[in-house]
Amino acid sequence: MTPTAGGPEPRTSQFLHRAARRVRAYDRRRPLPWDLLVTGFGVIAALVDWAGDGWKSTAGNTEVPGGLVLLLSLALSVPLLWRRTRPLAALTVMVAAGVVNSATGALLQAALLQLFVVFNVALRARMRALLLACALTLIPAVVAVVRFPRGSWDAQVVPQVWSLALVAALAIAVRSRQDYTNSLVERARQLEVERDQQAQLAAAAERARIAREMHDIIGHNLSVITGLADGGSYAAARNPERAGQALTAIATTSRQALTELRRLLDVLREETPPTGPEFAPQPALADIDALIDGVRTAGLPVHLSPIGEPPSPLPPGTQLALYRILQEALTNTLKHAGPKVTATVDLSYAADAVTLTVTDTGRGGTPVPGGRGLTGMRERTSLYNGTLEAGPRPTGGWRVTAHLPVPKESTT
Repeated sequence: MTPTAGGPEPRTSQFLHRAARRVRAYDRRRPLPWDLLVTGFGVIAALVDWAGDGWKSTAGNTEVPGGLVLLLSLALSVPLLWRRTRPLAALTVMVAAGVVNSATGALLQAALLQLFVVFNVALRARMRALLLACALTLIPAVVAVVRFPRGSWDAQVVPQVWSLALVAALAIAVRSRQDYTNSLVERARQLEVERDQQAQLAAAAERARIAREMHDIIGHNLSVITGLADGGSYAAARNPERAGQALTAIATTSRQALTELRRLLDVLREETPPTGPEFAPQPALADIDALIDGVRTAGLPVHLSPIGEPPSPLPPGTQLALYRILQEALTNTLKHAGPKVTATVDLSYAADAVTLTVTDTGRGGTPVPGGRGLTGMRERTSLYNGTLEAGPRPTGGWRVTAHLPVPKESTT
């Protein structure tokens, strides 16, 4: 059955690929066994040629001493053991033996083993080393032509040149394939590293977002609860009914805070967004009135002054940012502005931007070192390409101004 284009490979091909990968992996881990196997094959072939006098069938001089033939056979085969670690040194020894081989007229076929070393030079060394190796390998051929000519010189030298060219071309092709494969492996590794980095950045951004949400939820609600508790303790002796109202408001605010925290933690635990009435959506501009009512209940008089009509539809992210900035600003007023303070909220809508200004009549001062309030407001504002200005007023009190542009698609 012929596999279709893009379909799975045949089982035979898959088996061969797996076997080749295993052989390469074993060779990378333990190169010596494979080197010994190849060298042993070359040595045995050379010795068989020597022992059976087969070399005499191609020799130019059959009177070469047997001991010298044995020595040349070993010198032309044993250096294969270093063909990968020191290919040029191994080739130099084999070429020296090849010169003696050609000069004496033995013309041993073991001289062809030099091509294995040339292959490894082309596979691992630079082009200059390859050219040097080819030049060295041709020296014994030239010596053989001079000492024992057989017909025209080109009939003896050209086959040697073609053999070297084919071996070098094959090695260069294998080397290019290996370089390409290694580049793919390195690219895959880099992509994996980049993926892990992106995951870490996403996790850090998510932690920062959660920290902002936790700060806004806990900080605001605890400030409201503190204000209600202070007012309730003051009214307990004079007006028990007001104290009871304060306790009721504390309970309501605590439940709201717990509900928001539970929703946030459930979102972190669930793989899919939770649904249901217990999971309310993120606060929006429509919830500002409820937010201000809660602050008023805690004892801070707040005056809301909207200007203009909000663009429709205003992105939920922009609405959430405005809500959280207002929440943080009022929380800071509750915590730091002092007694007998009032606050004013101006919410100005334009066709291309929304501006939120929160001012109070407190004692002003400098931000608390290490606080996350202003940092969180600036992060939320910059997230939507907006600007934030916060600082004490010349006449006393504190002002926070957030300016958020409205995306063009929201105004069309």
